[in-house]
Amino acid sequence: MRIMLTGYSGRMGRAVIEAAAYKSDEFSIVVGVAIDPAAINMTFPVFLTPSEYDEPLDMIIDFSHHSMIDSLLEYAKNKKIPAVIATTGHTPKEIELIKAYSEHIALFKSANMSVGVNLVAGLAKKAAMILKDDFDIEITERHHNQKLDAPSGTALMLADEISSAFDSFEKPEYIYDRHNIRRVRAKKEIGIHAIRGGTIIGDHEVIFAGTNELITISHSAQSREMFANGALSAARFLRGKPPGLYSMKDLINEITN
Repeated sequence: MRIMLTGYSGRMGRAVIEAAAYKSDEFSIVVGVAIDPAAINMTFPVFLTPSEYDEPLDMIIDFSHHSMIDSLLEYAKNKKIPAVIATTGHTPKEIELIKAYSEHIALFKSANMSVGVNLVAGLAKKAAMILKDDFDIEITERHHNQKLDAPSGTALMLADEISSAFDSFEKPEYIYDRHNIRRVRAKKEIGIHAIRGGTIIGDHEVIFAGTNELITISHSAQSREMFANGALSAARFLRGKPPGLYSMKDLINEITN
């Protein structure tokens, strides 16, 4: 599979390069795109924008900055190339753009490429369906000190999964900061807390706090390799799919069915 890797010079980009090299019989990074293509010496050509590359491709894997999504999607549509979007921090307008382009090409988007994290999200939703009336729900996430967006896309994904367990008329409010709120905690809210420090790859915890009992569901990433392998699995899943917006749920369903 011939892959364009956008964001090749970042931490996750380098992890994808290593993972693809290990599976070179199936995956080949043939071109990289990054804001600073001179940052790292690569064995493949590198460019500032996707449109500068005009050779055949089978897939795009995106671990770049969310601001690149417009040019990436336009290129993918024009070339009819499916894309795995693993970048986080997209604005609501960019999310709508992704949905619009998915009507023309196959797109795979996940805030977290770990199968384990997505299973945790499913477990958290099931727990919320049972506990939502009697337990307070909080989410904490911890990442390295170089991460730009907060809260993480994964924390928001977890919150959205939990929120989907509530009826439409009682959706909980997301609370990101309580230092200037002088009131008792509202029942229908989900607290989301971000910690940044050191070289933490990514830890997420969902807390269900009830009367005299505490239930936690957590996931800790030990290596970026798991995310890189998840992105390659998503690329394998997406190849040959009709236009549409796919997620890790679809990949897991295909594996388990």
